[in-house]
Amino acid sequence: MPLAEVGITVLWIFLYGYLIVASIDFGAGFYAYYGKVIGIESVIGPVISRYLSPVWEVTNVFLVFFFVGIVGFFPDTAYYFGTALLIPGSVALILLAVRGSFYAFANYGAKKSNLYLLAYGATGLLIPAALSTVFTISEGGFLSVSANTVTLLMEELFFSAYSWAVVLLAISSVLFISSTFLTYYADHAEDKRALEWLRSFALWGGVPTIISSLFVFIALRNHNLEHFDNMVRLWWMFGLSLVSFAIAIWLIWRRKNYGTAFVMVMLQFAFAFFGYGMSHLPYLLYPHLMLVNSVTNQTMGRALVVAFVAGLLLLIPSLVLLLRLFLFNAKYVKGETS
Repeated sequence: MPLAEVGITVLWIFLYGYLIVASIDFGAGFYAYYGKVIGIESVIGPVISRYLSPVWEVTNVFLVFFFVGIVGFFPDTAYYFGTALLIPGSVALILLAVRGSFYAFANYGAKKSNLYLLAYGATGLLIPAALSTVFTISEGGFLSVSANTVTLLMEELFFSAYSWAVVLLAISSVLFISSTFLTYYADHAEDKRALEWLRSFALWGGVPTIISSLFVFIALRNHNLEHFDNMVRLWWMFGLSLVSFAIAIWLIWRRKNYGTAFVMVMLQFAFAFFGYGMSHLPYLLYPHLMLVNSVTNQTMGRALVVAFVAGLLLLIPSLVLLLRLFLFNAKYVKGETS
């Protein structure tokens, strides 16, 4: 496999890891606030808090690896995306900082505040909306490139149907992934009251996810026909994604095998995410940046591949250890202190 394809595959795996881990975290923050609004904080709050406490600080590791890697493997992306993403990227970074700060205030401060919880919950939806701008811009038509200047066309971006379809998909996906995991987590904790509420969130959350996915397909056809045609050629991957979604919803509806249901959700997004990535090739940015033409030199590329594969092999066992020591510890998951 050529170096460029190896590099983008490794980076895509990191980005997929961030998609899953961050979605659970972002959605959990939103559900924590939503539970308070509708008066069920005492029901679902303990389960959500037990999940967030050990993992909220590690979710961005995948994202850091991806951004460092994309610039290392494909240096030209810094030129095209650096200026273009200055505004949405800055917004995302500010929101990430606000989210971390207000989580600490809300959970470890001497005084509990609804404002802190609101900020934490709201940023859980605003961050994926801001980050999804990268996927939108990569489809072309939102950048003006002339001489040594790259300008983001904010008006086209704001009034683009495709842009808003991607934002809706990002938000609905976060809520669906999070609710299915938390359903499994509540079942593992044998918390039946929390399980019923989170199960209902998961069942209802699947509807907007599928609808927004269809909107993305329709909007992409009108915006970038070449990419749409490539996705059609990979119909089987998106078909497997839909089958995985159907199995997950069926298991949750039948109230059994919630862990398997969450695995199916992971497969649903894996098929869709990697299908999207494969169909986007050979472009990194339509029509300015191609994969092969923008890759770094062979020596640097091989060194980066080794470093990032080693990082992946270190990161995954670390997450598994975190899950075993905290999240799925028999006493911790049930809220027992001793």
